[in-house]
Amino acid sequence: MLDKYFSITERGSSIKKEIIGGATTFLTMAYIIFVNPNILGDAGMDKSALITVTILASVIGTILAGVWARVPYAMAPGMGLNAFFTYTLVLGAGVPWQTALGVVFISGVVFLLLTVTKVRTKIIHTIPLSLRLATGAGIGLFIAFIGFKSMGLVVANPATFVGLGKFTPTLLIGIAGLVITAVLEVKKVRGGIFYGIIITTIIALIAGQVTPPDSLISMPPSISPLVLQLDVLSALKFSLIGAIFSFMFVDLFDSVGTIVACSYEAGFVDKDGKVEHVDRILEADAVATVAGALLGTSTTTTYIESASGIANGAKTGFASVVTAGLFLLALLFAPIIGIVPAYATAPALIIVGVYMFKNIKQINFTDFSDSIPAFLTIILMPLTYSISTGLSFGFISFILLKSVAGKFEEISWLMWIIGALSVVNLWLGV
Repeated sequence: MLDKYFSITERGSSIKKEIIGGATTFLTMAYIIFVNPNILGDAGMDKSALITVTILASVIGTILAGVWARVPYAMAPGMGLNAFFTYTLVLGAGVPWQTALGVVFISGVVFLLLTVTKVRTKIIHTIPLSLRLATGAGIGLFIAFIGFKSMGLVVANPATFVGLGKFTPTLLIGIAGLVITAVLEVKKVRGGIFYGIIITTIIALIAGQVTPPDSLISMPPSISPLVLQLDVLSALKFSLIGAIFSFMFVDLFDSVGTIVACSYEAGFVDKDGKVEHVDRILEADAVATVAGALLGTSTTTTYIESASGIANGAKTGFASVVTAGLFLLALLFAPIIGIVPAYATAPALIIVGVYMFKNIKQINFTDFSDSIPAFLTIILMPLTYSISTGLSFGFISFILLKSVAGKFEEISWLMWIIGALSVVNLWLGV
């Protein structure tokens, strides 16, 4: 029954692979349980309630992706989107967090309408193949950069922007974890990334760099301070149209970029370059955003960390069910999950970056009207720390160079609209 519903055998997977893949995805994105409450807490929201809300929003979105769309993708409140919510909208513009939640809700509803009318699907299928491949490679570099940063190998440098970090005990443990994970992958050990995280955490415990939790179980905090506190009417102001558009734009291209990249990794792209199951994936994404706003958190989106589970063998929605189940368990076992340090999951992100970068070989680098936009997309994602910024430069340069080359037939009418929106995105500086 389970095999048939999720097409596990049909997709060349197994229950064990799906469990390992789902668990790996969870471990690589479990940080959101702690990061999201800290960021949104700065907006004046109840931090304790945010822990529960963050987990519930992740469970809802991931279950939708697994059971409805039947893909191994996980969802949670988006990084970058939560920062925009707090530091730009609430603290920067002085918008009450209740109104900001209303803005998120409206953007989610509009997204759902665009999805039902197939506009979002057309947008994905309109993106040229070179930019789709570049998106995966760029996100791969972006993820690897985050991994190196989390490990402490790459740090800020006032003279050169980035530099080599000091070889602290935690960095050495992270490097050891990277070597262990790489060896497991070279040896083609199934679940190598997952085991790498576990082994690295154990090493950290033995070295005294991780403190064992004070308790194993804790009751989840109440969500009453946040649930249904959104103010939709106050969000329906002309002055907030820009904010609604910004949430929509960033979520659109972050989720599209993630879906495209993960779909290539999971083999959900047909011979014509079209992404399978995209309608349901986008519907799940939109519904999750609406549900998240009702619960009391910023925009919920598809997580690129899903690629870590896919790289470990996850091919079906059952992996997402496993991920959602682990998130649900986190309501009781947050103290245990909290001992997995960032430098223990960093090697997983780096290895995933390698997996996602490999499709770069399919880009036609002999045609500069293809290769330059692709290169800008790839390099600017990590350098600007933004998936949407890299995509925006890629779209704009693609339209410009194809026009100069006289290849107008390669630019669809929807690409012109995307290009215009990309200009607006860069102008807004989101």
